[in-house]
Amino acid sequence: MASNQIGLEIPQKELNFKVGSSGNSFPVVVINDSNQFASFQIELIAAGANTPEINYEWYTISPDVSVKIPPGDLVEFMVSITETPIAGFSGIMNITVRAFSIELRQENREILRINLQQGAGRSLIKLEIPSQKLQGIPLDIVEIPILISNPSQQNTNVTLSCLDLPESWFLRGNTQQFQLKPGAQLTASFICTLPFDQDAIAKVYPFTINSTHTNGLPSQLQGNLEVLPKGSLLLSFSSKLQIIPAKKSWKFWGEFWASSPAIFDLTAENNSNLSQQVDFDVENVNSKNYEDFSFEVIPNNIEVAPFSKEYLTLEINKARPWLGQAKKLNLLVKANWQDARVNTIDELQAIEVIIKPIVSTGVLIFLFLLGICLFGWLSDFNPDNPFPPHKSMVTSIQYDGSGNKVLSSSNDRTIRQWNVAGLYQPFTSYDLGILTETKKAIRTIRYRPVNNDLVAAGLENGEIQILDAQSSNKRLLAAFSSQNDDRVFGLEYTLDGRNLFSGHGSGTVLRWDLQNLFTNPPTQPSQTKKFDFAINAIALVGQDDSTLAIAGRYNQIVLWNWVNNTVKTIPYPVRGGQDDYIQSINAPDRKRNLLATADNQGYIAVWDLSTCLQSDRPCQLIEGWQDAHHGKAVRSVAFSSQGCYLVSGGDDGETKIWTLNPNGKRTASDINGKSLQKTNSPVSSVAIHLAPKDILVLSGTNEGRVLAQKTERLPKLGCDLD
Repeated sequence: MASNQIGLEIPQKELNFKVGSSGNSFPVVVINDSNQFASFQIELIAAGANTPEINYEWYTISPDVSVKIPPGDLVEFMVSITETPIAGFSGIMNITVRAFSIELRQENREILRINLQQGAGRSLIKLEIPSQKLQGIPLDIVEIPILISNPSQQNTNVTLSCLDLPESWFLRGNTQQFQLKPGAQLTASFICTLPFDQDAIAKVYPFTINSTHTNGLPSQLQGNLEVLPKGSLLLSFSSKLQIIPAKKSWKFWGEFWASSPAIFDLTAENNSNLSQQVDFDVENVNSKNYEDFSFEVIPNNIEVAPFSKEYLTLEINKARPWLGQAKKLNLLVKANWQDARVNTIDELQAIEVIIKPIVSTGVLIFLFLLGICLFGWLSDFNPDNPFPPHKSMVTSIQYDGSGNKVLSSSNDRTIRQWNVAGLYQPFTSYDLGILTETKKAIRTIRYRPVNNDLVAAGLENGEIQILDAQSSNKRLLAAFSSQNDDRVFGLEYTLDGRNLFSGHGSGTVLRWDLQNLFTNPPTQPSQTKKFDFAINAIALVGQDDSTLAIAGRYNQIVLWNWVNNTVKTIPYPVRGGQDDYIQSINAPDRKRNLLATADNQGYIAVWDLSTCLQSDRPCQLIEGWQDAHHGKAVRSVAFSSQGCYLVSGGDDGETKIWTLNPNGKRTASDINGKSLQKTNSPVSSVAIHLAPKDILVLSGTNEGRVLAQKTERLPKLGCDLD
């Protein structure tokens, strides 16, 4: 093994130093024991010190680097201790003196024992942000906590500043001053009020916490504050009706048969703090033939800055017919906003284009005969006609108590009434028309259990409307809301009809007192409960109407006893992330200790709540099954009144019925369920009603259809005995 070519000598192996005083120096001699010229350097390494984190030098060396010295010669370095290697440390410490040479590529080390005594040296205030993630919504108050530690043995006056964030956010200023005792630790806070304007665009804002104090070095700490999106995005048309051709002209034959485009003026309005890119889809409501027409949005994929508007034009081109009557093109224009974190308003708009024929003639004999043949197929006597009354997705379906009528709601802002007999019998009218048309999409509806005379509707903007379902004038009895743009995803009456619960996308559940509905409609909820997940569905369970089951995002489901204001969580067997939702829950009218749940991973479960409603014991999962709808999301489930049949609808377009035994488990003979109907459009809502011999099922689809199915009851299986 080669001998070390670097000699290292320290005259004194043990030294005493007082930080901040003079005489804290000692010599270090390095000898060139090699056979070549070389330059040398030294450094000090303190046991337990982490120099990059200290951010200051605790010693000096003179010279920094020696000149090249010949073999056998030596160089003397003078080392001065200026600070404690560890802020606030005093006592005995081992120091390693390391000598090295770039030319020789070797090093030598010696241990020096020093006794450090507290003096007037500098110390470093330690800063820490305890919160891992700082977020805030405009108009909210945001707290930036700072954990401060004084590791020294002296009192110090600290000045703390929050830099790089707009000063207007700090109503109490961005600088604080206070005294910190030796070894003390405290938490300071900077309070920000985020504005809802251009000064608080949704993004991550880096900031710096700067600390200075009277007895030491300044400190800095970097952090990030994320401003979350807030606001709304609006699509509007100046006119929703245009004609092709736009102007008649008989001057030239070319203009006579020309098909000039229909031009719509539309406005994309960004009333949020988040820049948005928007493009558009246009769909023919009455046809799946996308070559039936062409469209162009000018400009498309446009960037809409926060708190601004962009004006665009939509051109619709369609060939004019040679003969016949004017045609109507019913189109749905959908605005595809890039970032879904901001609430959208009227992103789906219905427009109409009238296409006039080149030659207008009377009703031709051929078309007349063809019309006679097609009349029955296109009329409302046929539930499968290609022109569903709803122009958008059906969001909710419910039978009345007698099973004679049905209500359905849709994103097209209407509630329609249906004749049940017509849905199941050919050549019988089934569409009873519109009960109401609102200004916003309707997310859910619910009959009042008492007499089934009133219906509650939950709207996209958070409004709840109470309508008279039996009156000929279809009047609105009351309308109320608690918070704008907080979508209503669930409504549930108590059995006496005196209370109405509403579940919202913000995670809020509200109880509305309807005892004096006709004389004094509610203006504010009687009870509010906030949960930490977006709510998709609610259902009253148990026999005394005191418990509400609530389900939604992250596959969460809880039981809220609204009388005692207690909450119990039901552990869900399928772990959920931020994109996982329980889509639907339901309890049978006569067996309300049962609960069915369905989620967007295709999982259906049946629960027995009798134990957990009456005691602290956990709720019992009777049975759960995956891939109920071929791996697609299950959007809706509904129990029959006595809990013997469960109907489900999913994104695979299938409506299925599951036969259960008296204990709530699937029967062995029908373990995979029975398919009642298969459509090309996802099933968004289902309902079930028992007739004397048959099970009547309704399903609503994303393309606006209300479809009826019927199957025989199965009393021989032991559950359906009434």
